[in-house]
Amino acid sequence: MFWNLGSIDDRLFDDFRRIQREMDELFGTGPTRSGIRAVARGTYPPINIGATPEQVDVYVFAAGIDPGSLDISIQQNLLTVAGERKAAGEESAEYYRRERFDGPFRRVLTLPEDADPDRVSAQYRDGVLHISVKRRESTQPRQIEVK
Repeated sequence: MFWNLGSIDDRLFDDFRRIQREMDELFGTGPTRSGIRAVARGTYPPINIGATPEQVDVYVFAAGIDPGSLDISIQQNLLTVAGERKAAGEESAEYYRRERFDGPFRRVLTLPEDADPDRVSAQYRDGVLHISVKRRESTQPRQIEVK
């Protein structure tokens, strides 16, 4: 009775897997990503973080936000970026799909232990907020001269 399972077209199962992936993406019910770099689906705003021996650079991609309304703070090596994005649109209109995020947001990032909260700068340009946090000079590598 089951001797003929090998003849079932493998493409049929491939189609089922593809449909399942698409449904998971559509409804957000897929397996959750885990790991140090995993972020929950729909997290806003997206960020990039880079580091050099001299500083930590945080790039927050938040187009359409008034830079004066952003709240940026550092407390105990936690960098907090909060604000609100207001999407322009007709309130009485019936939307069939709205993919652009609007509303309040808050992102909290852990900075390295040697981040200096007294030497922070922030610039907003072309929809990207760049926060630069200098590292403490006492933790910088020094060249020791041998005599």
